[in-house]
Formats: sequence, structure tokens, C-alpha cells
Amino acid sequence: MYARILVATDGSNLSKKAVTSALQLAATCGAELIALKVVPRYPSAYFEGSIPLSADEIGRIEKQWSESAQAQLASIEKLAKAKSVACKAVTVKSDAVSDAIIATAKKHKAELIVMASHGRKGIKRLLLGSETQQVLTHSHIPVLVLR
Repeated sequence: MYARILVATDGSNLSKKAVTSALQLAATCGAELIALKVVPRYPSAYFEGSIPLSADEIGRIEKQWSESAQAQLASIEKLAKAKSVACKAVTVKSDAVSDAIIATAKKHKAELIVMASHGRKGIKRLLLGSETQQVLTHSHIPVLVLR
């Protein structure tokens, strides 16, 4: 059915459920799993909502975010290994999460994107945006959304 499945994670409990489902699907299909974590860059301008920090401090924060992403992906790789699923962990640094997910899926020739949706509605969705909605709208490959 699928040879490569990309699962996008943000580390939330809902995202962990999506990872579990993607692992089960990959095991069933005999597919390779591509585990993706998109890491943002630290806002560098006052107008982007940042607190003025030194370059060293920003570097420390971004390094911490990157290390956290690596730890999350390592736990997914461990789960995949336990299910005998080939898994490739990918960390991408980008502020445009949906674009990074789609680009990574294309780059790794994924045939399915699996991700969670928090199901926000109304003003929360307007203010917080919906990365899932953006992926659904712009992806040319199938997207499985879990809630």
C-alpha cells in the first residue's frame, strides 16, 4: 500500500497518538517511517515578538530546541525498532511548519503524511493558525489526519 510514511510530530500527547498510529500503519504495510520534527528559529526582531537577547543566548535556546527535537525523534526510532519498522529521523529548522512538512515529504518521496489536528475552532484557529489545514490544502500526496 505505502512504501514510505511521513509522520510529523510536535511532541504533544495528541501528536504521540499520531506517531503510534503511523507506526502501526507502517508495520502493517511494511513501510519505512520518516519521523519529522520541525524546529522554529528564535524570533530575531522586536516586532516578531521576541525579547531582546544576546546572540549567544539565542544560540543556546535554539540548541536546546534542537536537542529536544533529537530526543523526541530518538524515542520514535526506539518505538519503530521495537515494531521492526525502518525509521529515519529528520529535523528541519523552519518557521513555516506546513511548508517544511510538505517539502520533507517530497524530498523523501513519502506516499502518505500522518499528522494530528488539535481541532481548534473559531478565534483560536484564527489566532493560532492550523498547520494541518495548510498541509491538507497544499499537499499533493494523501494526508491522514488524526484527532
